[in-house]
Amino acid sequence: MKTFEYARADTPEAAVAAGGRFIAGGTNLLDLMKLQIETPEKLVDISRLDLAQVERREDGGLTIGALVPNSDLAANAHVVDGYPVLARALLAGASGQLRNKASTGGNLLQRTRCYYFYDTAMACNKREPGSGCSAIGGYNRILAVLGTSEHCIATHPSDMAVAMRALDATIVTLKPDGDRRRISIHEFYRLPGETPQIETALEAGELITHVELPPPPVGQQLYRKVRDRASYAFALVSVAGIVSVEDGKIASAALAFGGLGPMPWRNAAVEAALVGQAPSDAVFAAAADALLAEAKGYGSNDFKIPLTRRVLIASLRELTGAST
Repeated sequence: MKTFEYARADTPEAAVAAGGRFIAGGTNLLDLMKLQIETPEKLVDISRLDLAQVERREDGGLTIGALVPNSDLAANAHVVDGYPVLARALLAGASGQLRNKASTGGNLLQRTRCYYFYDTAMACNKREPGSGCSAIGGYNRILAVLGTSEHCIATHPSDMAVAMRALDATIVTLKPDGDRRRISIHEFYRLPGETPQIETALEAGELITHVELPPPPVGQQLYRKVRDRASYAFALVSVAGIVSVEDGKIASAALAFGGLGPMPWRNAAVEAALVGQAPSDAVFAAAADALLAEAKGYGSNDFKIPLTRRVLIASLRELTGAST
């Protein structure tokens, strides 16, 4: 690990004024520094900021501090009762020890687990722009089939962020000039395009302070994760689903997916194919068609396309109570 300057901030304002990379739990950043994938000249420790509360708002929604540990958020009574999809997604991620340290803000900013991103001997446009993408044509079993470009096919690894996207979360930030922003999670992440190294809408030195959730949604909630082993593995495919059924028809649907794209994936056409329809395998298959219309495999990950279809149909059966 290369040497770096270390500073500790006591307030969010002091943190953004310090001019460095923020570190809270460090569950991703420290690994990247050890491998010299990231070599910040200065770390600003924000772990002691007063941002570790979960508060119920007057409108019934939640304000979640960026430093709330994943374990605490998964166990919070408001989350368990009103947002079980989020609690289940959190518990599906990492290990108990990592969940105890990982922060809400840091979880949103996890970087890909692409093998070639972590191997500094291999070309990676995300790590070194313009160097090429070794994953295209390489071993890409865990990588994306949606939202890719000729420059990058990496996936976003977070489970929590998938549930947050289904819940229409808003990310609250503080900029170095003192301005605050509220960014919809739908606008927070960036597709790789020609600049895969730019992953979010955050500006230099901008700090996530809170995440806001709207009031608990109506309907059944589910988080289903398919992975290579039962725990401590990233999703091959995951689904965060919220579906309500009224008078025998699907009244509302929110579906987000992990393991498929460079960001937590959500496609309005999938939900449009469901709303107003009576639950059936034919309707669920039409939703899968909408989701996978532009899916593209790269060899080792071709299996994700039929797997996603099966996982989505099974999830919709459970969410709607439809018989097989």
